[in-house]
Amino acid sequence: MSAKNYTADDILRMAKEENVRYIRLQFTDLLGIIKNVEIPVDQLPKALENRIMFDGSSIEGFVRIEESDMYLYPELSTWMIFPWATKEGAKVARLICDVYTPEGQPFAGDPRGVLKRMLKEAEKLGFTAMNVGPEPEFFLFKTDAEGHPKLEVNDNGGYFDLSPTDLGENCRRDIVLTLEEMGFDIEASHHEVAPGQHEIDFKYANAVEAADNIQTFKLVVKNIALAHGLHATFMPKPLYGVNGSGMHCHQSLFRGSENAFYDPSDELGLSETAKHYIAGLLKHARGFAAITNPTVNSYKRLVPGYEAPCYVAWSAKNRSPLIRVPASKGLSTRIELRNPDPSANPYLALAVMLAAGLDGIRKKLKLQPPTNQNIYTMSDAERMEKGIISLPSSLQEALEELKNDDVICEALGEHVLTHFIRAKEIEWEMYRTQVHPWERDQYLTTY
Repeated sequence: MSAKNYTADDILRMAKEENVRYIRLQFTDLLGIIKNVEIPVDQLPKALENRIMFDGSSIEGFVRIEESDMYLYPELSTWMIFPWATKEGAKVARLICDVYTPEGQPFAGDPRGVLKRMLKEAEKLGFTAMNVGPEPEFFLFKTDAEGHPKLEVNDNGGYFDLSPTDLGENCRRDIVLTLEEMGFDIEASHHEVAPGQHEIDFKYANAVEAADNIQTFKLVVKNIALAHGLHATFMPKPLYGVNGSGMHCHQSLFRGSENAFYDPSDELGLSETAKHYIAGLLKHARGFAAITNPTVNSYKRLVPGYEAPCYVAWSAKNRSPLIRVPASKGLSTRIELRNPDPSANPYLALAVMLAAGLDGIRKKLKLQPPTNQNIYTMSDAERMEKGIISLPSSLQEALEELKNDDVICEALGEHVLTHFIRAKEIEWEMYRTQVHPWERDQYLTTY
């Protein structure tokens, strides 16, 4: 989706011409949940002057009640009129906002601001852009008479299946049509491996726009699914025994129009910059896992046998390692990080990926040879011999790794780090102390 260079006057004119009645000023909380302040159109001039306030103390991971006032600074290029209307037929538009303090400073706890800060670090090294092509997967579940989701998928399709097996095809097609109407460049749409699982791929964009697009994508998928009487979920592993949902992130760094990852003289087309970047990702993979895989449920996906990466390695020839190098060359040269899942806050996830890669570039980290053998079939001894370690196996383990990774901690900043760890430790403790149905099924009558 190409960014538009709108001015405030452009937006006011379009709002009037298109009969927009309401505007949603959107931002994202620490856990990646979209929040919004909805204003009537007569408040739009005030919003465009950055004068709309909200209570930050009520938003997860923002501020304490005694320092609650926050201001929304709309990014004008994100102006978009939703292709659906209210019951009264009024049109609704949105602007994605950065969060600022009353003193006019970027708020340290704004995830979008964290990503922008990391991009400035990249600029110091001469990189003008980080391009990202995300691949978020999702499941479609049937709903009951009251609209609540049931644990029943709406099809029995498999990878690239068509109707009548893939009963989600009409819903998926409507999602694609809606996204295209909103300016997305859709590259592919298909059924995924698991029943009820789908993937829609859209064109790469610069990092901030890519994160914005992920958030918009989730909103559209959920709304269109609801219109079809279905529930869409980006939960990483909603069903036992089938593949979970990932959000592979293709990424590359650019210097102006030059892809800094490309070297035509290299066998794989990878520059030294790209190799250092990959080495940085591998070095910090365990440290940033809590951000790219932030829920208890995330680690039910990262297990052997379901196509999700469990091991910290790279390859151009198979899909079992953490990082894959696609065959495309030239401007399309890129690397694919395969462990992130769609429950991640996309702004924070891209920020820590970039931080890890830049650390590899700064320190000129040496990239170890690729692992072209299927890691899933290796024994523990074989993996140990090749120095292949595993990703964390639980949220608790991932949080401990995060605390010990200075590069990732610094990228997040003290505010985000403190509030994120606090929220996730509460999540882990609630999960750890809960008695789950599996335990009752296993032990209630045995002991």
